[in-house]
Amino acid sequence: MKLAILGAGDVGRSVADLAGEYGHDVVALADSSHAAVDPDGIAVESVLERKVGGEAVGTADPEDVFDTDYDVLVEATPTTLGDAEPGFSHVQRALEADRHAVLANKGPVAERYEELRALEAESAGSIRFEATVGGAIPILSTIEDSTPEAVTAVRGVLNGTANFILTRMAAEGLDYEHVLAEAQDLGVAEADPTFDVDGTDAALKFVILANVLSDGGFALEDATVEGIQNIPGSALDLAAEDGRTIRLIGEATRDGVRVGPRLVPENSALAVTGTRNIVQIETRHAGSLHTSGRGAGGPETATAVLSDVGRLPPL
Repeated sequence: MKLAILGAGDVGRSVADLAGEYGHDVVALADSSHAAVDPDGIAVESVLERKVGGEAVGTADPEDVFDTDYDVLVEATPTTLGDAEPGFSHVQRALEADRHAVLANKGPVAERYEELRALEAESAGSIRFEATVGGAIPILSTIEDSTPEAVTAVRGVLNGTANFILTRMAAEGLDYEHVLAEAQDLGVAEADPTFDVDGTDAALKFVILANVLSDGGFALEDATVEGIQNIPGSALDLAAEDGRTIRLIGEATRDGVRVGPRLVPENSALAVTGTRNIVQIETRHAGSLHTSGRGAGGPETATAVLSDVGRLPPL
């Protein structure tokens, strides 16, 4: 398929870089100010070299992306809350043009799910968004294969930064601020880690899961969210004395979304370490399904995007 990619950060660049391995052509790649557009396929390697080198990705305007001949719009711009713009409008334009859209951007799916589905219902195109929840981990496709109606709950660890911090605090007896600084030095935490440590990032993912289970009805404001910033090292020490540890656990059901620090047994499946993510999918007929892996990163998330592209029907 012909891909038009909006967003040239780690995920967008990785999608462009890997698309050829999946048998797809990249006809456009845009950041917030410039675009490379060629209906016969852009020179991906050259475009990526320019972007990484601090140059403009191309000479076209980002608006030109919508005028080129593409099959799938890949929405990989930064996540925004509330109105989820400009990501929502990007997807809207693709669907109104009867094109497919695959999202790595969590905002539109978490904040405006019903509107997305309504647009999809009127379009020849479809939306998919595996990459919005857990990076490379096939969470949404597992739910899809099980059918959402047969899933009663999804719970787990879906933020690698918070998990890294809690793992290091427990293993080394270090305090939160010390480990956060270490995580930032290693590139595990952003310069502004607020969304990760206050639970917002994980909450967005579990809101998306609740929307899938319930066919809509949830937004971030409906979630009960608590972060890890106020957990003292002594709490982890006390938990360890009882054979337990603390993890930032989220849960999505048809009744709502909760995210917060929880005590879990040290040998529990939920006690994953480092930046790994894990989810438990509770089903009516197949019991508890566990899936784990790297929940973030450019190439990892790009594999989820490209797997979604592979599931789309021809237009």
